[in-house]
Amino acid sequence: MNTNIKTLGELKKSGYKPVSVKEEVRRNLIKKLQSKENPFPGIIGYEDTVIPDTERALLSRHNILFLGLRGQAKTRMARQMTELLDEYIPVVEGSEVNDDPFHPLSRYARDLIAEKGDDTPITWLPRTARYGEKLATPDVSVADLIGDIDPIKAANLKLSFADEKVIHFGIIPRSNRGIFVINELPDLQARIQVSLFNILQEGDIQIRGFKVRMPLDILFVFTANPEDYTNRGSIVTPLKDRIESQIITHYPKTIEHSLLITEQEADIHEEQVGKVQVADMVKRLIEQVSFEARNSEYVDKKSGVSARLTIAAFENAVSAGERRAIINKEKETQVRIADLQAIIPAITGKIELVYEGEQEGPLQVAHNLLDKAIRTLFTTYFPNPETFKKKRQSAPSENPYRTVIQWFDQGNSLQMLQDISDKQYETSLNKVTGLKELVKSRFPKANNKESLLLMEFVLHGLAAHSLISKKVVENETRFSDLLGTMMNFSLSSEEDEE
Repeated sequence: MNTNIKTLGELKKSGYKPVSVKEEVRRNLIKKLQSKENPFPGIIGYEDTVIPDTERALLSRHNILFLGLRGQAKTRMARQMTELLDEYIPVVEGSEVNDDPFHPLSRYARDLIAEKGDDTPITWLPRTARYGEKLATPDVSVADLIGDIDPIKAANLKLSFADEKVIHFGIIPRSNRGIFVINELPDLQARIQVSLFNILQEGDIQIRGFKVRMPLDILFVFTANPEDYTNRGSIVTPLKDRIESQIITHYPKTIEHSLLITEQEADIHEEQVGKVQVADMVKRLIEQVSFEARNSEYVDKKSGVSARLTIAAFENAVSAGERRAIINKEKETQVRIADLQAIIPAITGKIELVYEGEQEGPLQVAHNLLDKAIRTLFTTYFPNPETFKKKRQSAPSENPYRTVIQWFDQGNSLQMLQDISDKQYETSLNKVTGLKELVKSRFPKANNKESLLLMEFVLHGLAAHSLISKKVVENETRFSDLLGTMMNFSLSSEEDEE
């Protein structure tokens, strides 16, 4: 492709043959598949589901509807399709609708070619300029999408409204010979959706009373959320019928995929990278929160839990560690389990609650999700405490947590402020009898930092399994005897009644 060609005559001599955008995408996709190249790099977890479906749809030259909950990379998939376009295509210079020099559509291009013939100037359009996107909102009009008569243009050119030159083209005709995406399609009013019928089926547009037939060449991609079918609006049935392929997207099915997505998308400052270490266990805890939320009875499953939750939560956790290091004038630190209290703001804004959840309140639901994540993940690192609850009386020596629990049973408690230094953190954890020995017996090769994190994890895990008490008050986490806490609570209740 010689982008130095400047006229229609030169283009004819070069032997260039135009193809439709769907043929172009199909041809380039075939090349990528033959060379074992991934057409959608950076899309994780879709390798065996959404990506093959999309490839089949593009090979079939279909318009596509991505149907899925929030945060499922629907728009990203659409945007990456631009890489399947040719690097440059020739267009008539000055054309608003990217006219093909061999098959001009607009009145402007037809008149120019009739006047100048082989001397018609052409320009080369890059693939990045061949992508159009519109977020469907209730205020979108037919004029925005398709076009309308422009009275100002008519006045300036001294033309009547009957002249085709007074048409102002909308965003869809301006995306001719490219990819056009409408996000959140159900939010588009039904009467506006109707205006897309002809474009999808016959490939042409109609503007006002003009007998204009412009067979547009566009690959359409739509995105929609299933909840929108019943809540904010719906896709009208004839429009759905005209979209050839409907592809269902989904959330990551494994924590490994979720970890890769967060690592790829999280925007961690370069200063934080050197100062704050995040253990694999802490990363998994953060990811587990989103898995717990998607299965929670308090969270609306129709709304979904976006991958943005874990991305924002991870960024908050790193910032919590950085803030503590700055306060204590430490050169480096690691994210602790207690630092995960800092991810609560990232959870509360990204979950839609059902009625029961609203009764609990978003803050309490977020705390419950974090505790559930700790409880779920705890058994992958340590023996399940539930198995020792029944054996406590019969075979106490088998219980690896017995010494730790007894320390609290004797009236001892552990108070840990959120912003204590690493040295104070170590001193506090070492106070608990049997805690260090328990971790060393399970993880003999762990270094000091890893051991301290695991020691803290044991306390949070035992509290999540209701073997000791954990109370979080503002900037402090307090661990104590479960029974003693219950007794104190009952006494305080009686005092309040008196």
